[in-house]
Amino acid sequence: MPKKPALFRSPITLVAERWTPTRRVLRRATLAALLMSVVIVVTGGAVRLTGSGLGCDTWPKCTDDSLFATPEMGLHGAIEFGNRMLTYVLCAAVGWAIVAARSAKPARPGLSRMAWAQFWVVMGNAVLGGITVLTGLNPYIVAGHFLLATALITVALVTWHRAGEGDGPARPLVGPRVRQLAVALVAVTAVLVVAGTVVTGAGPHAGDSSEVPRIPLDWETVTRVHAALAWAVVALTAALWVLLRVMDAPAGPKARVRDLAIVLASQIVVGYAQYLTDVPELLVGIHLLGSTLVWIAVLRVLLSLRERGPVPAAPAVPATRAGTTPSREVAETV
Repeated sequence: MPKKPALFRSPITLVAERWTPTRRVLRRATLAALLMSVVIVVTGGAVRLTGSGLGCDTWPKCTDDSLFATPEMGLHGAIEFGNRMLTYVLCAAVGWAIVAARSAKPARPGLSRMAWAQFWVVMGNAVLGGITVLTGLNPYIVAGHFLLATALITVALVTWHRAGEGDGPARPLVGPRVRQLAVALVAVTAVLVVAGTVVTGAGPHAGDSSEVPRIPLDWETVTRVHAALAWAVVALTAALWVLLRVMDAPAGPKARVRDLAIVLASQIVVGYAQYLTDVPELLVGIHLLGSTLVWIAVLRVLLSLRERGPVPAAPAVPATRAGTTPSREVAETV
């Protein structure tokens, strides 16, 4: 089938025809998108914890008269506007992942679709972030904004993981009981994350110094529910670790459960410390970062329970003339 003229092809297609990323570059591109998806969550938390949620009081402009933060808006305006600008850095990281996935050879359409899914989640969350400002930091919209950011982390993590494995059918490495327990662990952790947004929505950090509505629940009660769910996650993690040991599972799943246990222990220490010290902003921010790391660690446990074979090898590129050897870039792809 003849190619379309260059005029009618997208820039990404043109790049893909002229460049083949190495396996290392593909993994780095997808990892950059994952790291930025975590960074945007943490900086969004910083906006809230510094009371800068309405530093820019409208959207998409910062004010009715200015697209940018002005000196008169002070530190809060700079923090809120800075977080908005980080969205462009996130888009650049996701764009790099899209280009790298599209340029992989042999073609990996599934990986490319996952990279594009990140872009659309980013766009959706940017709009939801604007709605958050326009509704005066409505706690339910704020919770949705965080949960959609967590969805971005999920897609970015799966994309990064899939970039390091093949495209064959998933082959389980453990028995059905282990897989069922891991699925239960993911489900309870998801409930824990949702409960965390309720704790935040009912708690003292409203995101701005003005009168901001809160979720009408007793904060002490929802905090205890959140803690109970955290201990349920710990119990499931311990049960999974024991089951993997008894069944002599491969080293990969056991290592991922070990990583999860370490992250959980750190998160529980921070959680109780912030509760006992009247939720200071710094500890809340660290706890927010920990929540993203717990979710990532839990998903990595689930993903480690199956394999899809090695990464597809790129086709060899013949020398252009006698005695010429492929470049290092090409050599790394084969």
